[in-house]
Amino acid sequence: MKLLLRMGLVALAAGAAGLTLSCATTGETAAAAQAAERAPAEVRAVWVVRHDLSSPAAIRAMVEGAAASRFNTLLVQVRGRGDAVYASALEPRAEFLRNQPDFDALRLAVEAARARGLAVHAWVNAYLVWGLGDRPLDPRHLVNAHPEWLAVPRALGRELYHRDPRDPLYVQQLIDYAARNRDLVEGLYASPSHPAVQERLLAVWIDLATRYDLDGIHHDYIRYATSAFDYSRRALEQFRQWVKPRVAADRYDELWAAAHDDPYAFADGLPDEWDQFRTDSISDLVGRIYREVKAARPDLLVSAAVHPEWRGAAQWHFQAWPTWLHNGILDVAVPMAYTRDSEQFHGWIDTALAAAGAPGQVWAGVGAYLNPVDRTVEQIARARAVGVSGVVVFAYSKAAEGRAGTSAPELQQIGAAAFR
Repeated sequence: MKLLLRMGLVALAAGAAGLTLSCATTGETAAAAQAAERAPAEVRAVWVVRHDLSSPAAIRAMVEGAAASRFNTLLVQVRGRGDAVYASALEPRAEFLRNQPDFDALRLAVEAARARGLAVHAWVNAYLVWGLGDRPLDPRHLVNAHPEWLAVPRALGRELYHRDPRDPLYVQQLIDYAARNRDLVEGLYASPSHPAVQERLLAVWIDLATRYDLDGIHHDYIRYATSAFDYSRRALEQFRQWVKPRVAADRYDELWAAAHDDPYAFADGLPDEWDQFRTDSISDLVGRIYREVKAARPDLLVSAAVHPEWRGAAQWHFQAWPTWLHNGILDVAVPMAYTRDSEQFHGWIDTALAAAGAPGQVWAGVGAYLNPVDRTVEQIARARAVGVSGVVVFAYSKAAEGRAGTSAPELQQIGAAAFR
């Protein structure tokens, strides 16, 4: 977009103004060198959920707790549910901050972390835009302002196909579906293929990259909720256009005729193409984000929390993360290997390393919330032994609470044992 255009204009002007291009290149090289200087040799990270950023005091305590526990990197959740835990002109302030004085949680976190020598990555939830329960209060929230951006499950697609998304019943039916299927979905999701959703996410990333002194930005929920999504009218119509040059004309005409009575005619008639369309919807956006963020900030590391078993990620969530690594549109994958079974954990990490093809492109996601300290430490040790370049513990709030009868918070115990 504008950033790429600007870079292109600089390149075109290089012949007449070599100094300009040289200065730009020098600036980018210096930024990359500074980032390399402060990048830890081994990433020892912790995911920090948005509620741990509820006040300046909470932010300072979190940073001190992580530093005292020998962690060197924070993945700070700044977009949790289609909202902002930072100063954003794009999205409304997170509701849990409504009664707090105005402050920029991300800026404070970066400042406090820098003082303690910690790296900071902004953690951005992509398509999960609201949780279970009542709809958002702020009319600017995309659930209220743009219900047509929401993903629709197959169970509701036919019924909602002819309903105006601004009809209150439209969103309510999506909320009710999520409540009935809470074992499968966590709330309301945005449609990955919707152009406006893609533009919003790209804008959020560029905003963060250009206004904050970050070390990286982290994708999360960069996947379809399940393979039962997205059967929204816009997605089905997009698929019809996308697939037209990819099938024989007579087959297309046959499906077009059937679609007058059944909006699922193309999706059901061309299942392989339908899956590819959904996979491409995500992969294309990941590529756009990577290229534009790197154009603006070549020093930023781009990572993603991913399902640990890549085949299931691709089949059920259309998250082709090994391809993102191989195509150079993702720097690091973080398989969320959350399990009580250490053998399963080991298998997941081995599989992820094999899929990535390069140990330096994998950080192991460790579910400390599921395990006692000794098992968490064991999983961290096993991941490090097979060559990952970092570990990320989920999550600060759980591990920092400690358990009854313990002399120190679990995070501190984990750090003392794992990172001697």
